[in-house]
Amino acid sequence: MSVVVRNTRGWVLDARALIDQGYSLCIRLRDQKSHLKCRFKRQCFQMLKSHCSVSASAAVDEGHTDMLHKTNKPAKKRKRKHSELNQGEIDSQAFHEKIRSVVLEGTKCLVDSARSLGYLNGVPDTEEEPLPSQECSLAALCEMAKELPLVDDEEQEECVQPLVAEDGCTSHVDLFSRVTESEVDWATVVTLMGEEYVIPPHTAFLLSDFTRIQPLVHYGRRFDLIVMDPPWENKSVKRSRRYSALPSSQLKRLPIPTLASPNCLVVTWVTNRPSHLRFIRDELYPHWGVEVLAEWFWVKVTTSGQFVFPLDSHHKKPYEVLVLGRYRSTADSATSSSDTSEVPVEDHRLIVSVPSALHSQKPSLSEVLKPHVGAEAKCLELFARSLQPGWTSWGNEVLKFQHTSYFTLTPTDDGADVPEGDAADKPTVTAGSSSPGEPSPPRRCPTTAD
Repeated sequence: MSVVVRNTRGWVLDARALIDQGYSLCIRLRDQKSHLKCRFKRQCFQMLKSHCSVSASAAVDEGHTDMLHKTNKPAKKRKRKHSELNQGEIDSQAFHEKIRSVVLEGTKCLVDSARSLGYLNGVPDTEEEPLPSQECSLAALCEMAKELPLVDDEEQEECVQPLVAEDGCTSHVDLFSRVTESEVDWATVVTLMGEEYVIPPHTAFLLSDFTRIQPLVHYGRRFDLIVMDPPWENKSVKRSRRYSALPSSQLKRLPIPTLASPNCLVVTWVTNRPSHLRFIRDELYPHWGVEVLAEWFWVKVTTSGQFVFPLDSHHKKPYEVLVLGRYRSTADSATSSSDTSEVPVEDHRLIVSVPSALHSQKPSLSEVLKPHVGAEAKCLELFARSLQPGWTSWGNEVLKFQHTSYFTLTPTDDGADVPEGDAADKPTVTAGSSSPGEPSPPRRCPTTAD
């Protein structure tokens, strides 16, 4: 059950179950088809202890000191006087005080409900395995691909390609300048660029950086939901060098008005830095023609339901913010649906879940946003690091968490029904390779928006 609790405060999500629901049937594409049980590795969501000592903790139950803690002593930090806080830190504290009670009371309500159902009870798995340590080189490959010539205007209509050719031959997969589609009803394990990846059903993706997003524009689709997790600039990112940050001003160049359908719901993950939040509300959304509707909070808890960081910590907070808005196009106002048909987006809702131990892996929002966009909505994720069934995804690490090292793949002889002659019988797909003879041509882009 991926949505454990749903009430007026928000939701408790099982983030791992949200991932797994797209892989109930998985086929490895090799010379002969093989059926697999595919599950995201459980150790990625086994956060048993909070990142704090008892004296510094802030528990969900009482707001102070009964949180689980690490046995090692925390490093001593130089205490600063309040007068030494810079303006950004003062703004952060003011924002925290404004929403503190919402987070504390709402989380307690949701966690108590989850515990009554047997979830967030802190029972650890008996199996202890190390976290996957696959080094992601996708961003570097995207950088190298920028040396290739851009696709000219005459070829833009061929911006879409199937993951596997319709005639059963291995197709020439150009991951960097064409949108790749998998239209089958099951997950597939394929070889791309010499590595194995698990591709969920009915998904499309483009592996490129910010400068090569045009194939997504020429894809010809308009989306009812756009979710983005920008690589915000901050000191932690600069120190860790985990990924390349993008200046806030560059986000205005994203072609949201071209990609968004009338009344498209736009959702942006943002750090707890007030300047970033103000930028979204006061500059970015107005620049795109997006009306700000609400702020939601993703609250990160341990498997025992405690905050992963003290609620009042000056270093890191146990929550992140999402800004939700609707694209209001003046040009499309005559043909857009009436606002009265939209499900209202309530402010200050909470999404509570055990976070992944993998850096920057956010929980899927597909289930919590479904009432606001409809079950048949066309959905797009920008700056994605993974794929979702039925979604289109773009980013320079769009396949990162699809690598097989993050999954437990178990062969099964359950005889799952897959039609003979379909993609399950087809050979491994390798980016940049082609079968002997002429490869099947990629599907042409639609000439009008879907």
